[in-house]
Amino acid sequence: MGNITVYVIRSTATGKRYVGITNCLERRLAEHRSRNSKAGQLLGDFELLHTEVFQNYKEARKREKFLKSGRGRRWLDELYGTRPADGG
Repeated sequence: MGNITVYVIRSTATGKRYVGITNCLERRLAEHRSRNSKAGQLLGDFELLHTEVFQNYKEARKREKFLKSGRGRRWLDELYGTRPADGG
């Protein structure tokens, strides 16, 4: 399996972020926009903040876990600013 995308979306209303993984970014973003996903329901309108493409699922999953960790969240805060809803 190739071209696995790790992505970060951010609510335009609250600034909350969601980190996800997919093999088809366009489809996954459409699912979020149509509110057919938990993240889409929670975030509402959002912007695509960050993407990284990997050749295999194992490496992508490793990166997704990092971005969801404390260090990963801080890295995203430094890159894109803190989340106004909870102060980062």
